[in-house]
Formats: sequence, structure tokens, C-alpha cells
Amino acid sequence: MGNKVVTFTEEQFDAYQDCTHFTKKDILRIFQRFHKLQPNVIPEEMSEEIASTLKMSTCFLEEMPEFKENPFNQRIFRVFSADGSAELTFNEFLDMFSVFSDSAPRELKIAYAFKIYDFDEDKELGRSDLNKTLRCLTRNELTEDEIDFVVDKVLEEGDFDQKGSLSYMEFEHIISRDPDFLSMFHIRI
Repeated sequence: MGNKVVTFTEEQFDAYQDCTHFTKKDILRIFQRFHKLQPNVIPEEMSEEIASTLKMSTCFLEEMPEFKENPFNQRIFRVFSADGSAELTFNEFLDMFSVFSDSAPRELKIAYAFKIYDFDEDKELGRSDLNKTLRCLTRNELTEDEIDFVVDKVLEEGDFDQKGSLSYMEFEHIISRDPDFLSMFHIRI
């Protein structure tokens, strides 16, 4: 009889399955990815306390293929870290993968996209947020005039209340018309 390491209790699995879009197998696969980032630090057995307190440093998260070239990686980590530090506990890491999974509802993905693009975290996408988002999306390949032109067009098309920024509802309206949004806002496990 071999020694089998029990990573999570049944209660933990039940809780994870209730609040994510994953099966037990998916949860274990995601844990293995988390563990491999720092195998000398992340224990193979994850108590509820360790899963919610032990944080993965951003420098290790950035090495994941999905985030290595992603211009939004720091914003994504910051949005999913409860304390805004951009360092993630396993629970936060699992939540992040759940939102980016194929089975996450479109509405959830839109809500997180809005948070990621809201750089100043004022619950509006103002000119500055749209400017930074566009710079990330184009990898700084546009001139200032081109960026201003695109930001003006986005606000012209989507800013229904003429406040000079996009509310969540206005952003949702714009994104709902983008057929490529779901394919772009996704990570395979």
C-alpha cells in the first residue's frame, strides 16, 4: 500500500466546487499548476487556512505561459488578490482560473474585464482607463493621436449619459456586441 497524499478534504472540494466552475479533477489540476510554481514553499496538503493565507509572489505568477506575455498580468493579479497586493493565495488563484474558464458565464467575465480595465478603481472607465487599456491591447504601437481618436470613438459610441466615462452598464453594452470577447477572456487549465 502506497502513501497517497490527500491535498484537500472532501469539505474543501465541496466548497471549491460550489464557488467555481470546476470538477474535483480540475481543482487538482489547477492546484498542481500552483504547486509547481514554488514546490519548495507550497505544501502538497492544503488546509483551509494555508489555502487562504499562503501567497504566491507575483514574480512566480508572471512566469506562467498564460501571463508571461499578457500586458494585463499585473492588473489581473491585483484584481484577483483580495488585498490588492497582486500576490495570490490558492483560493484566489482558483477563483482567477474559474473566471477565465470556458464554463464561466459571460456576465461574470464582463464584470471582471471591467474591473481589470478600471485602472484607477473608481467604478467608471474614464479617458485615462481607456487610454491605458488601449496601450496594453496594442502594446504601445499607436501614437498619442491614434489613441485619442480611438478613445473619443469609444466614448462617442458607448457613453450614453455623456459623462465622459463608461459606466459598467455602458461597458457591458459595448462588450456584448463583441463576438471575440469570450475567446479572448479565457485560460485553459
